[in-house]
Amino acid sequence: MKKPAMVIGAGAVALLVVAVALVLRPGSDPVAAQQPSPVMAVATGPAVARLGNQQVSPEELQALLATVPAQTREQLRGNREALERWIRARLAEKAVLEQADAQGWGQRPDVARQTRAATEQIVFRDYLRSVSQVPAEYPSAAELQQAYDAGKANWQTPALYRVSQIFLGVSDASNAETVRKQALELSKKAQAAPADFAALATQYSQDRVTAERGGDTGLQPLQQLVPEVRSAVARLKVGAVSDPVQSAAGFHVIKLTEQQPARTATLDELRDQLTQALRAQRQEQIAQAYLDGMLNTATLSIDGAELNKILEEKH
Repeated sequence: MKKPAMVIGAGAVALLVVAVALVLRPGSDPVAAQQPSPVMAVATGPAVARLGNQQVSPEELQALLATVPAQTREQLRGNREALERWIRARLAEKAVLEQADAQGWGQRPDVARQTRAATEQIVFRDYLRSVSQVPAEYPSAAELQQAYDAGKANWQTPALYRVSQIFLGVSDASNAETVRKQALELSKKAQAAPADFAALATQYSQDRVTAERGGDTGLQPLQQLVPEVRSAVARLKVGAVSDPVQSAAGFHVIKLTEQQPARTATLDELRDQLTQALRAQRQEQIAQAYLDGMLNTATLSIDGAELNKILEEKH
């Protein structure tokens, strides 16, 4: 049976898994980058997982979780599949590195050159960050207010709709009519007694994630709904129930439970986001000023002839 597609976000779990896989991909592991020689070490002590001589230790996993935002961290704690996928990928990476190390791969001239270049970049970025620290008191309340006022036209939030659904999937064209009749029957029941919608969704909806919440899909803008449902929701009044709406995945019976008009987000709502943006911008400015200061025009010289020679070389 096809997955429910009432909302573009109805595949949120799948999208989360993809996002988690990206966040947790071995190449993004900052802990591993700081440990140049765990590959050949014999695994000792407690481990979350082992593969031959290699292991993922509790400390490594805890350090990983500490690098992601708090909200993502909470999602990861409940997503064992994504975490276990990262663990498997991390062990495979360590096993490959063990083989490469045994063959002296790190001493190959091309690898050593890339290693030096990567190390230089890490040192450069880390040192530059250390000399471009933004004062703790920045931005002040006045600077924050000024930035908010200057960008006020950009702080518009769209109208939001809280939609509940009863979803019935269509596995193939042969049973579409049977499913449509069932959706029509449920729609009539819900229209006759809108207060019973949550109970009907819990009992009959095949989107189990929302069914457990009485069909509630949460507040969202119209653009996050699939087109067929979007049109139906736009015509509903709060508390009203739609006739069955057909999408590529099946049939949806929709109830609009709440609507919030478009508005301008308040400074309090944007405070953290705006503060982070202003601090990042200021750090860039301080870093650029530091770099500009290093380029003392009194001592800087560029040999144009040598530069031209290199540019004219054919590679």
